[in-house]
Amino acid sequence: MQQFRQFKVAGQQIAATLHIPGDTPAPGVVMCHGFTGHRIEAHFLFVKAARALCDAGLNVLRFDFRGSGESEGRFVEMTVETEITDALAALDVLRAEPTVDANRVAVLGLSLGGLVAACAAARDEVQALVLWSAVADLPDVFNARLDAAGGLEIIERDGYYEAGAHRIGRGFVETVRSVDPLAELAHWRGPALIVHGSEDETVPVEHAHRYLQTLSEDRAALHIVEGADHTFSSVAWEREVIDLSCDWLVRRLR
Repeated sequence: MQQFRQFKVAGQQIAATLHIPGDTPAPGVVMCHGFTGHRIEAHFLFVKAARALCDAGLNVLRFDFRGSGESEGRFVEMTVETEITDALAALDVLRAEPTVDANRVAVLGLSLGGLVAACAAARDEVQALVLWSAVADLPDVFNARLDAAGGLEIIERDGYYEAGAHRIGRGFVETVRSVDPLAELAHWRGPALIVHGSEDETVPVEHAHRYLQTLSEDRAALHIVEGADHTFSSVAWEREVIDLSCDWLVRRLR
């Protein structure tokens, strides 16, 4: 069963989709999309993954961060901290569902959503974490883009800079250096699955190794998808990532 959900954060409506495997309380997973993305994601990756997880017996809540997708708010007002706040609220919403076992909940994130998921996992103490192409060091990924767009001078003049058709606001730039997912995860004791494409040109595969080093091999498993890009954009890569993540989450949560 697939149902539309809405919940509020800071007075703004967040749009979400809940996938329900049945009436009996079962584990749940919150999915966090990437930068400029939405709860469907590229080539319907989040839809396919959510349905596969639901078929495996897990409740799944995928949602649009404020300012993204169908949620209220303006993208230019988004920061890393607002997205972490949204993810924490989504975890509370999922746990409140009658079909969810609140003691068996995980969070999954893609790209910047992976960084958000990592921070939410540490702050909320969820039972498991899945990272797809996750950013470990935001300044490492972001500063080159900022320089290419004209740097801080444009931010100071206009309050934002343009990335394609998106306006990246001053608030986001100011929080880039203040959020450190590796430092936050150092105090979290749960298990994690780290998945990354070997040919990811958006977030270098080194970020996956940094997550593994922080979490240690005792608690984390690293899987490199050979030849894959940032969003695993082939049928084979997509299936590899979804199947692996489903199997891993079922084992950790059920």
